[in-house]
Parts: sequence; structure tokens; C-alpha cells
Amino acid sequence: MKHVIALDVGGTGMKAALVGADGTLLHEARRATGRERGPEAVVESILTFAADLRAYGEQHLGESARAAGVAVPGIVDADNGIAVYASNLGWRDVPMRRLLGERLGGVPVALGHDVRTGGLAEGRIGAGKGADRFLFIPLGTGIAGAIGITGTIEAGAHGYAGEIGHIVVRPDGPDCGCGQRGCLETLASASAVTRDWAAASGDPTADAADCAKAVESGDPAALEVWRNAVDALAAGLVTALTLLDPRMLIIGGGLAEAGETLFTPLRAAVEERVTFQKLPRIVPAALGDTAGCLGAGLLAWDLLDTEVSV
Repeated sequence: MKHVIALDVGGTGMKAALVGADGTLLHEARRATGRERGPEAVVESILTFAADLRAYGEQHLGESARAAGVAVPGIVDADNGIAVYASNLGWRDVPMRRLLGERLGGVPVALGHDVRTGGLAEGRIGAGKGADRFLFIPLGTGIAGAIGITGTIEAGAHGYAGEIGHIVVRPDGPDCGCGQRGCLETLASASAVTRDWAAASGDPTADAADCAKAVESGDPAALEVWRNAVDALAAGLVTALTLLDPRMLIIGGGLAEAGETLFTPLRAAVEERVTFQKLPRIVPAALGDTAGCLGAGLLAWDLLDTEVSV
């Protein structure tokens, strides 16, 4: 059966699948990334995982994978197949496409940025299916974005498009790792809510999910933390929609798991801020933590389609 290998590499774990031509997941697997063993060991883990997936396909599906797609975090040079930098994995300038191609016997390999790859899946087969323009924003440890345009994701001239997390929304806000102050991700990411709720509640183990539960129960301190995060998020989103004019905003990541506890006040806060702009639909992501893996599969099939058409 025709299939491709799809790999989504995260800071702590890797999600993988063998994906059929119609998008069916024919086999799924997960492994630890093993970043504590160092960047070279992480790369070897990825290569070994891919090789094992290839062997599984040969044994159980009757043929080898036609191509592979891999989504990685950090800075990615997709055109040249290089994983340029990932702070949480410690690597620099890893020729991922070449290494995977060699390990997989020369099959074509597509490399993508994890958030943009997840956005590709959400746009084609998830919450944004049928939308010609959308912005996919996962709210996790940080905040990034994927700009969807008619079935593709815009990477930008240098591969940095969509970094909405580094829009400054509070110039006097917390320091950000990028060197600025008051970036959106320092105020409205899941880690930012965790930080603020741990301080407000006096419980150093409390996290964003705990804050959401406290909001639902009407806790005044939690409501204040949540309100500040939603206010900052709305400010960032209005800046983004002013520039991009999307038809849909797709919100994912850990913070979105709060459901309408997040979406009801967020929609109201965005609507309150728009003036001349057209208000987009604001919807939750549909694919959860499988988006990156599914998107990697789409990259692989797109690569094969491109080769056939050339």
C-alpha cells in the first residue's frame, strides 16, 4: 500500500505515522526525543525512528515509504532542508533532509517548521478546511503562528513569518527571551498564565489548567490573571488581523483546552477592539497534538506531487 513517513519532533517527544495517499493513518507511534542525551543523540533518535517506520511499512504494508515529511521546532530553512537552530534541542545547522534521505535509502524528504506544519494540517483537514485565509495560533510554552493562504502556509522571505508571539503588546511588560519586553508570549501563553497564577495563588505547582478551573469557579484572583492574559491576547490578535485580514483565527495549544472559558471572553475582547477591520471567525483547533504529524504527512505527499508534475 502506498504511504509516506510523517514525523513531528517536539522538545520531549516525537509523534510519527505512516500516512496513506488519502490521509489515512496506517500506523502511529511515539517515542521520547531524549534531549537530555545531547543534540547529536537527538538527531540519531530521529533517524533511527524514521528507519524503523520504513521497516514497519515494508513488513506490514508490502512496500517502502515513497517519501518522508518531518516537522521540527526552532528556526528552519525548509528550502535547503536544514534545521538551523532549536534552543530546546540544542542543535545548530543540522542537514536534516540529507541525513534522513541517506538513512531512508534515498527517498525524497520534506522538512518543515512545527507550527507552520501544524497550521497546514489545520487549514486543509482541520478547523480551517475550506477557508481561503486563516491564521493558526497555538498557545503553549510560547506563541507562534502559521499564515494560511489558499491551502499553503506563507513562510516569509527568511522563514520567520507568523511569529506573532513577538509582537510587543505591553512595552513595560516582562522581559522576553528574544531581547524585547512585553511580547505577546510573555503575557498570554500557557506558560505566562502558569507563572502569573502560581504567583497569585501562592502555589508554585499551580498551572494554567488550574487557573482555568479557578476561573470557572469564580475565584477573583484567577479571574484577574485570566482577564490580563485574554486582554493581551486580544491586543496581539487585532494587530495580526489588521495586517493579514484572515477569514478565520484558529486557536490551539494547551490554553485552548479551556474551551469557552477562553473563547467567550476572547471573542468579546477582539470584537471590542476592532474598528474598520472585518471580524474573523475565532475557532478552536480541531486536530490537537496530531496536527504536526498530519501536516508532515501532507508535506511528504506534496513533495511527491511536485516531483510528478515537474
